[in-house]
Amino acid sequence: MQAEPGKTMGLEFRRVPMAKPYHSPEMEEAVLAALRSGMLIQGRVVEEFEARLADYLGAKHVIAVGSGTAALHLAFLALGIGPGDEVITTPFSFASSAYAILYCGATPVFADIDPRTFNIDPASIEERITPRTVGIEPVHLYGQPAEMDAIRSIAGRHGLSIVEDAAQAIGAEYRRSKIGTIGDVTCFSTYATKNLHTMEGGFVTTASDDLAAKIRRLRNIGQERKYHHTMVGFNYRMTEVAAAIGRTQVGLIDDFSRARRENAAHLSSALSALPGITPPYVAPHVTHVFHQYTVTVDEEKAGRNRDEIASALKATGVETGVHYPEPIYAQPALADRFSAAAASCPVTEWAYRRVLSLPVHPALTKDDLDHVISALATSVGAGRPSGR
Repeated sequence: MQAEPGKTMGLEFRRVPMAKPYHSPEMEEAVLAALRSGMLIQGRVVEEFEARLADYLGAKHVIAVGSGTAALHLAFLALGIGPGDEVITTPFSFASSAYAILYCGATPVFADIDPRTFNIDPASIEERITPRTVGIEPVHLYGQPAEMDAIRSIAGRHGLSIVEDAAQAIGAEYRRSKIGTIGDVTCFSTYATKNLHTMEGGFVTTASDDLAAKIRRLRNIGQERKYHHTMVGFNYRMTEVAAAIGRTQVGLIDDFSRARRENAAHLSSALSALPGITPPYVAPHVTHVFHQYTVTVDEEKAGRNRDEIASALKATGVETGVHYPEPIYAQPALADRFSAAAASCPVTEWAYRRVLSLPVHPALTKDDLDHVISALATSVGAGRPSGR
């Protein structure tokens, strides 16, 4: 079928991006002020950013760092995790979740995931515990908290530390507690596409004075004071410019999250009627912040597989993402070492072939969302969902 000029399968072409990093005149002025100050690395603005985040989250300590990966690495180092140790985590995440464990010389052990939330399955965690297990690293995937009650119970029974990977979950809540106030250490990313961004960066939260002191020294090349190194550390500091960008957004986190939830609700109300498309499940006891809005594609019912649908949406201007196209254990850098993990993670093997993320960010208009809905409906042969 030949599409009309400017149209694809009867739809007007409309570019709908997956992400649109926030900026404002206030942010631009804050960046210029940081540049003009002459203090460019880990100064007053970083301290103010940390203080605002601590107040927002209700966290005792917030330590800003150069990336979310750095946050995870420092958390494991501060806990003393190293060679011979095992940390149980999910294979269905960005590679840094496992890499940070490997950086310390420890071994990631992959537990399977829940088929509804795609978060780590507590029952699978329990099955993976050995005498070498020292920690659990749940990932709050897509902005939905993992089952922290069950994870804390397991950790308590076995004497394990919990490092939460909350890279996608700033503002999320589990049973009315903010993520960042539950585990021993929680690690956030403020990468450019995150719900709060600093272009590149991250931060760590903890209630432990001892861990906070260690992490602060570790991020600053092990210095207790200038030129006095009390441990071998890393240059994981945050710049003043990055902190200035983030500081202007802290008061907007809840507004951003509300807009994402509203956009997600609009999408779900229409997409739930489409054949072969399952909108994201949200557990009743969590507050999801929808860093990603991720549907599951059933090829048999939809008449097309996930990649074919993504290609059809791209032709109409709708950007999509696959989070994630391979489990961590299947990454070329790790496949030889963890090849046996696939056999014990059947839900992960099922999920990574079927997930598709759609735009959900706060900058989307209702017309943008309706275009996404129409494009997806057309791609599965359903036309515009009835009643919309």
